[in-house]
Amino acid sequence: MAQGLWFPQRVTREELNSLIDKAADLIRTAVDYKFILVLLFLKRLNDVWKVEKRQAKERLIKEAGLPEEEAEREAEEKTHHTFNIPRQFLWDEVTKNVKDLPQNLPTAISEIAKLNEELQGVIDRVDFQVFARNQENRELLRQLVELFNKYDLAGEEVSPDILGDAYEHILMKFAPERAKEGEIYTPREVIKLMVEILDPKPGESVYDPCCGSGGMLILSHLYVIERYGEEEAIRLFLFGQERNPEIYAICKMNLLLHDIRNANIANGDTLYNPRFRDDGRLKQFDVVIANIPWNQDGYGEDSLKGADFRERFFLGYSPNNSADWAWIQHMLSSTKENGRVGLVVDNGCLFRGGKEKIIRSKVIEKDWVECVILLPEKLFYNTGAPGAIIIFNKAKPANRRDKILFINASNEFTPHPSVRRLNSLSKENTGKIVDTYRKFIDITGFSKIVDISKVKDNDYNLNVTLYVMPMEEDEEIDIAKEFLELKTLEKERQEIGRKIEEYITKLSEARSD
Repeated sequence: MAQGLWFPQRVTREELNSLIDKAADLIRTAVDYKFILVLLFLKRLNDVWKVEKRQAKERLIKEAGLPEEEAEREAEEKTHHTFNIPRQFLWDEVTKNVKDLPQNLPTAISEIAKLNEELQGVIDRVDFQVFARNQENRELLRQLVELFNKYDLAGEEVSPDILGDAYEHILMKFAPERAKEGEIYTPREVIKLMVEILDPKPGESVYDPCCGSGGMLILSHLYVIERYGEEEAIRLFLFGQERNPEIYAICKMNLLLHDIRNANIANGDTLYNPRFRDDGRLKQFDVVIANIPWNQDGYGEDSLKGADFRERFFLGYSPNNSADWAWIQHMLSSTKENGRVGLVVDNGCLFRGGKEKIIRSKVIEKDWVECVILLPEKLFYNTGAPGAIIIFNKAKPANRRDKILFINASNEFTPHPSVRRLNSLSKENTGKIVDTYRKFIDITGFSKIVDISKVKDNDYNLNVTLYVMPMEEDEEIDIAKEFLELKTLEKERQEIGRKIEEYITKLSEARSD
């Protein structure tokens, strides 16, 4: 390396997460965390583009016999790159002159979005020009750019897993703060638990109707890679819809940073206007998975009667103050006849009366409820409530028909590694739950197979604690130790009694005198 020249380092997972933490510390009280997400994404595009150019140039010289200068020019053409980015809009060019960042960065983002349909409405959701209007923010932008310039975010050493983990690290870092504003972040351990239970396979489709930042889809993809290999993961077809346009943009970037190019993500309100259709009908999937917005209001009968595909709500309309069973009906209607559904819900969804009970009873009567899992409390950033997972199966195996497995996992947790007030699920916790589901067995104080007839007798109540309660641990008693303590107490009692008698005697003698 020539003296005086400096090149970015390859980055490890730990180093990149540390960089993210520093960036988060810079902006925490100043601006939206989405600026960090976009900067990370743009830097990754830049560094991948350079790798693609180098590889194309080497190929053109070796295989096509082009002179080096001609190969250099040709290697910059869009046909050799994942994304069409003219050199003048690359990160390296845009960030050369720090003073021009407030003008150059928004221009580059706008042009890249125009040239790449896949990035329209994704990278151009945040306005760096407005952000950099004051001097403090311009200085902040300079510091953020300098942070990201420390590392090369491409190459074999920087896998999509590392980049994807960094992206997830940002989302997790800001989850407590964003939860106060209504954003939902589902802990990755909860998603892994659901994915393992639903067991997506190559050739199947996975759909999340309220996909947020894409965690359910990404972990389904990684699950298939782990079990069947990367080539087979291409044959897992991912679909998601998200109402919030900014979260939709985050989801798209998150998927791309994980190198998932085959996902089909739509922006829009799923309950009013589901975007995935097949020959004019609601599209159906093998696996449907979600953390629905708990107790979402505004989706009562009057609203949903005007929604597209209102036949989805064939079992009844949800009350205006909670759309839980509207979401469940949409998910069931979006599932193939042999499909399975998993979703996270508020516990109240399991036992509330009125319209919800009417819908719940009809679903139970159809024998679609396979398993209900009570989660530990304090798993979620936006609520201390425990939450529950419902697994639906439209084609239960013979040994599970007319039965529901209830799992009380309220004690299956470990302290959260970074947030003191929260709990988390360990591998052992999730492993125990998944194993119990797969074996479909009774475990005293943990799981119970219940006939649907009993659930009917309980007024269609699916509250897990009604059917299985954790065993209280018997306290081990050291008999010898307890006996010794008892003897000591008895001696003390006798001594106190003796002293009281002496006191009474003296008192009596004094009165006699």
